[in-house]
Amino acid sequence: MSVALPLVVIALSVVLLMKLRWRRQLLAPVFVIAILVAVWQLAVTFVMSETNPTPGQTFSALASIFTSDQLWKHSAASLFRVTWGFVLATALAVPLGLFVGWNTRGFEALNPIIQAMRPISPIAWIPFAILWFGIGDRAGIFLILYASFFPITVGTMAAVRNISRVHQRSAENFGLSGLELFRRVVLPAALPQIITSLRIALGVAWLVIVAAEMVGMDSGLGYLINDARNMGRRYDLVAATMILIGLIGVVLDFLVRKLEGFDEVKWGYVNR
Repeated sequence: MSVALPLVVIALSVVLLMKLRWRRQLLAPVFVIAILVAVWQLAVTFVMSETNPTPGQTFSALASIFTSDQLWKHSAASLFRVTWGFVLATALAVPLGLFVGWNTRGFEALNPIIQAMRPISPIAWIPFAILWFGIGDRAGIFLILYASFFPITVGTMAAVRNISRVHQRSAENFGLSGLELFRRVVLPAALPQIITSLRIALGVAWLVIVAAEMVGMDSGLGYLINDARNMGRRYDLVAATMILIGLIGVVLDFLVRKLEGFDEVKWGYVNR
């Protein structure tokens, strides 16, 4: 691939921008991606490195992944672990965060423990996960549960504790108290921030599972990266898998963001 490729990519992106000006949400990412691809090609060309893959080699490797059974096998393995771990973490963390955020005594008793365990990297738990669950799905699910649990818990706690006292007192003036106050005022007011914490936790979970699969698992996208590196230093396949991981991450974030469209929570997001 010659040095002229970046210029061709930039020219095509400009033409696309001119024809699709009305799609403003699409134009900026397309233009930025074109610039990054051009810089990538120029960097590899001038460095003259034999190990660093060019965009053409990477996209060719990406195409080979799509046409083989590797894509579905390893993507399904990673998504299976992330789905179960994330669902379990949500089922545990949201109720705990609501309780700790709403109950003062619960906050005083549990918050120090949560804050002490939260900085411990999920990657540090990999040896124990393998020791307890062996190499396989259960170890990955445990790591995802741990990685997702604390961002969701802390985000839910903060959402409840940051609710305006004016709203609570106004509801109390209308006769609401106890569980009724919590159900009709506190929970709806906290939902937008809870969904934001879910998005953050899912991103962390996707990062952790890839790292865990590179170390202690025999399937998944992280394992595919490690296998490609050891298989004759196929760095084009490594870069292609990284792109695939990013694309799947975008899709996962998009799915979680669909929760923002429900009437119960969309009031908390400003339309710009």
